[in-house]
Amino acid sequence: MAVRKADAVWKGTLREGDGSFTVGSGAVSGPYTFKSRFEDDATKTNPEELIGAAHAGCYAMFLAAQLTSAGFPPIRVHANAELDFGRDDKGPVINHITLTVEAEVPGVSAEQFNELAEKSKTGCPISRALAAVPMTLNAKLV
Repeated sequence: MAVRKADAVWKGTLREGDGSFTVGSGAVSGPYTFKSRFEDDATKTNPEELIGAAHAGCYAMFLAAQLTSAGFPPIRVHANAELDFGRDDKGPVINHITLTVEAEVPGVSAEQFNELAEKSKTGCPISRALAAVPMTLNAKLV
């Protein structure tokens, strides 16, 4: 399997500094700051948002693979990951992840879909990496 890479640089103090990241392929890069991470600066990203994007992308692909293997190739799988970022007695922490998926899948029953959606929640590589974080799944056929 491949080794994936990403780089980040932080300049300055925690509150006044700023950072940037780039994924190994160069396809995605961006700035982040204290405000974009701990407050409400929507003009920049943050590590948790990037984890959410990775999780949603991984989950959608994994579910598509599970559906296809079961004989139900999907037309469309739309996944969303919402991370509840807060604080505990050790510091900042991801408290909870909510995965929401809507999929258009001809011929699959709701029961089959829900079973494969749940299997994908625990089976996709990013979910497995984040297994210590409580997760909720909201799955819907459209």
